[in-house]
Amino acid sequence: MRDNIAIIAVLLVLVMTVLDGSIVNVALPLMCADFEISESASVWIVTIYQLVITMFLLPLSAIGEKYGFKRVFLVGVVLFTVASFGCSEMGSFEGVLIARGLQGCGAACVMAVNIALTRIIYKPEVLARGLALNAMVVAVSTAAGPTLAGAIMDSLSWHWLFLINVPVGILTFVLAIKLLPRRTDEHHKSPFDIFSAFLNAVTFGLIFYALGSFTHGGGWIAVGLLLCGIVSCLVYLRRQKGKTSPMFPIDLFRNRIYTLSVATSVSAFVALNSAMVDLPFMFLSDFGFEAVTTGLLMTPWPLSTMLAAPLAARIIEKHNPGTVAAVGMGMLALGLSLLIFLPENPSEWNIVWRMVLCGFGFGLFQTPNNLVMVKSTPERRTGAAGGMQSTARLIGQTFGATLVTLMFALVADSRAAERSVLMLGVFFAVGSAIFSLSRLAVGKHR
Repeated sequence: MRDNIAIIAVLLVLVMTVLDGSIVNVALPLMCADFEISESASVWIVTIYQLVITMFLLPLSAIGEKYGFKRVFLVGVVLFTVASFGCSEMGSFEGVLIARGLQGCGAACVMAVNIALTRIIYKPEVLARGLALNAMVVAVSTAAGPTLAGAIMDSLSWHWLFLINVPVGILTFVLAIKLLPRRTDEHHKSPFDIFSAFLNAVTFGLIFYALGSFTHGGGWIAVGLLLCGIVSCLVYLRRQKGKTSPMFPIDLFRNRIYTLSVATSVSAFVALNSAMVDLPFMFLSDFGFEAVTTGLLMTPWPLSTMLAAPLAARIIEKHNPGTVAAVGMGMLALGLSLLIFLPENPSEWNIVWRMVLCGFGFGLFQTPNNLVMVKSTPERRTGAAGGMQSTARLIGQTFGATLVTLMFALVADSRAAERSVLMLGVFFAVGSAIFSLSRLAVGKHR
């Protein structure tokens, strides 16, 4: 019972941190009016949150390994909660940006150590069940953000998108400080590598910002930023060589199973996020559904993911997780293919069962993949493995959203652009399945 309550503390704040990556999108028009800013400027309210998380995930994982996962988690909960309250109360655009940046730092603390804490809470023989809950929360929160935001905004102001985090944060802190376990082997003798943390932040910050700039006509400035990010990346990776516990886990990438698992995850989240961004345009523009109906049509995906994730945890107790993950990605690829060939005027049911297939497939995939990723790493590097897992998800989501924007810019016909995005989703889903099956050639993992 104590372990179940402890994992609830981890999952509660994880829901909030993942939701806040997309839930604010719905409020941007109102925030533009309140702060008298342009639409392009308002996008920074979303971008700065995602940038800060990506920049600090791996350094915070390293801090967790050195000073304690529980400490990093508690700091993250406090920072995220206080910053959420600040976002709701700030009277200026600049103030909201500062608060969102701090909120991103808190979210990075939580995401950096949540897998490590899950591994500590659960015994090895039932670890898959804990990872299933984690995967379910991430997938459902990612997909359900806009729908939940619409429900809140229907009767309340945009401030409540942030204020709802405050009671959840307080409850999480109380549960976590009492119930989360401490490890006695978290302390490493080597000093924290501040310069590597700086290079990590610069590398991910410049590359992700450059990708976003490309989608908004950044031109040569975006090219320059991307090149600087690549140079920083090369310096960063060179510095990691020879370290016992490198911040960027190149030691873990020497394990082919782990490398293939990361590639599987990135490809899967490219497929997921590109579809999640693209499908509302298809339902609204092509098929003429109302906004409320569109939101309801998106709901079967996260619901079926929620049902499939714990089922996958049970299945992989008897079957190879690499095979199960590949089957899940095959179902996602099939579901996306069927969405591409929807008739001109589909009924709601025609869309719903295809969305269920996609969501169920993704739910079957994520838990097995996470289990293989975690179990292929030594326990002392759990923090780095968890941080890299969250980083892989964010990389996939960012590339997925970027692909949608680029495709809409390159293809004049909106209908053709929407279907081209789904075709790319099929490509990445199939690629993810191939990466997953490739792990079977390396060795059998149960």
